[in-house]
Amino acid sequence: MVWKTAIFAIIFYFLALLQVSFLGYFGLGGFGLNLLLIGVVLINLFFPDPYLGFLSALIGGFFWDVFSSQIFGFHVLILVGIAVLVNLVFKKYVQSPLR
Repeated sequence: MVWKTAIFAIIFYFLALLQVSFLGYFGLGGFGLNLLLIGVVLINLFFPDPYLGFLSALIGGFFWDVFSSQIFGFHVLILVGIAVLVNLVFKKYVQSPLR
């Protein structure tokens, strides 16, 4: 669990740097690609442990808040809410051998 947390922290750090420094200049109609949101959703879909998904949402939201100019904690709440929603929908409507 500690190794996965460290790996997720490194991955989300580089995704946040890439999103802020490079992908901020590209966008269609004012909307850009959000790599942190995509990463959190994919981790919640493909890893069967819901605590790992919530932890990835906390780490991703933390790095998103560090590199943004909005209120600190706002993106953490958004990503944790999305992680909860993905886990609830996946548990209720999808039959998977992983869970």
